[in-house]
Amino acid sequence: MKYSFYLIIFLLIFWGCDKNTGTENQPNIILILADDLGWSDIGCYGSEIETPHLDQLAAGGMRFTNMHNTSKCFPSRACLLTGLYAQQNGYDKDFNQPFLHAVTLGEVLRSRGYRTLWSGKHHGIENPVYMGFDRYYGLKDGATNYFNPGHQRPGEGKPAQKRNNRKWCIDSITYAPYTPESKDFYTTDYFTNYALQWLEEYKDEKRPYFLFLAYNAPHDPLQAWPQDIEKYRGKYMKGYEAIRRERYEKQLKTGLIDTIYRLSESTYNKWTGYSDSMKIKEDLKMAVYAAMIDRMDQNIGRILDKVNELGEEENTMIIFVSDNGASAEVVNIPGSGPTGSMTRWTSLGPDWANVSNTPFRYFKNWSYEGGIRTPMIVHWPGQISEPGSTCDFPCHFIDFMATFVDMTNAVYPDSANGSFIYPLAGESLIPVIEKKKTEREKPLFWNWRNGSAVLEGEWKIVRHGLEKPWELYNLVSDPSETNNLADQHPGQVSRLSTLYENWKSQFE
Repeated sequence: MKYSFYLIIFLLIFWGCDKNTGTENQPNIILILADDLGWSDIGCYGSEIETPHLDQLAAGGMRFTNMHNTSKCFPSRACLLTGLYAQQNGYDKDFNQPFLHAVTLGEVLRSRGYRTLWSGKHHGIENPVYMGFDRYYGLKDGATNYFNPGHQRPGEGKPAQKRNNRKWCIDSITYAPYTPESKDFYTTDYFTNYALQWLEEYKDEKRPYFLFLAYNAPHDPLQAWPQDIEKYRGKYMKGYEAIRRERYEKQLKTGLIDTIYRLSESTYNKWTGYSDSMKIKEDLKMAVYAAMIDRMDQNIGRILDKVNELGEEENTMIIFVSDNGASAEVVNIPGSGPTGSMTRWTSLGPDWANVSNTPFRYFKNWSYEGGIRTPMIVHWPGQISEPGSTCDFPCHFIDFMATFVDMTNAVYPDSANGSFIYPLAGESLIPVIEKKKTEREKPLFWNWRNGSAVLEGEWKIVRHGLEKPWELYNLVSDPSETNNLADQHPGQVSRLSTLYENWKSQFE
């Protein structure tokens, strides 16, 4: 009888937890990444675009107002995945090699017992199933057609493509190009379809999951379903100035920002100088962009519904961010058909991008706040003491690895396969979420092509052009970078520029 009693106790313990990793109390993690989304492009950050599911996450979570990326797609993704600067993992100039001296979130979390899932855009050379992810579906390359990334299908027009051999992966199989058979294919929908399929497939596992859902919306080409576009036609006929001003006022009214965030000087063209036909064209362009964001939010709603259906909402951390600010780049590719359709490539352009990044200056590829600051929503039931609150702690994509290592008690290695691994560059945001930490320990650095910056405490130096003089801003009193203080505080410029040169010299 005594042995039977102990056997029952053993079996209860065995069945109640993961026998190898002890993951029974670990939270699920869903990290959602948008592509080229501006700081003010979702409802809870000031937009008129309908994003009720993201707004719901913000109302029950925390909005960060001072989270940063690198200002460019693939370096940002590399920072997010490795917890290192792109200069450390080899992705500071291009993405045509594996990560160097780094491990990925997939590898670290899988070692802690997590089921690791990645659906969406990668923008790197390696297939994620060889980077620590159990499952992968999506675009391994850069920008692509939303309705058909591959060859022209019978009975359809030719899909507008930047390149016609974009690589696409379904688990270990790579397609170049990928031509979906289904006529209902749209990247945002299908990235979500696969994520939902996996959540259903693994629902009975007694282990947590990490889902990285990396949408390519709203990166160009501007393409969306007609019914989504129709919701926004005519809403932008009032022009750039009116929409930007409305967004700024909404940001103030909802308490996202206060008046120290001055509305930076606009860079868009005068709406009054446009002909009626040009206004209609610009209205349609922004309507398609809005429709892409709306559709992304609809799909996020599908994910939330599934989490709730599985009864996992109380034990799931959900984070939403964008890989850089809205883009002013314009890609000119021959095509036919209306803006928003499969056969035409349209870019947002600098005028609407200036609106998207309200209240900040400049765009993707710049190290000013319009290029590097992203909305970030953290939703984690029971862990955020004031749901609906905001946080102005200065943070960066390099902080994700440190945060997930901290919250899961994972082990971050100092070597892998005999190769040296850089120590973590970021800082855990768990003490920030718990309101136990208000100041960053280490400065933050940026360098992407012509853009460079350093942020330490309240001071930031920034320039666009490697030979240009540094500008200096106090981000505590002037987060929109409207008052250059370089002449008044040359000592701060000298000190921060020395920090930058010392940081940069490590990688040269």
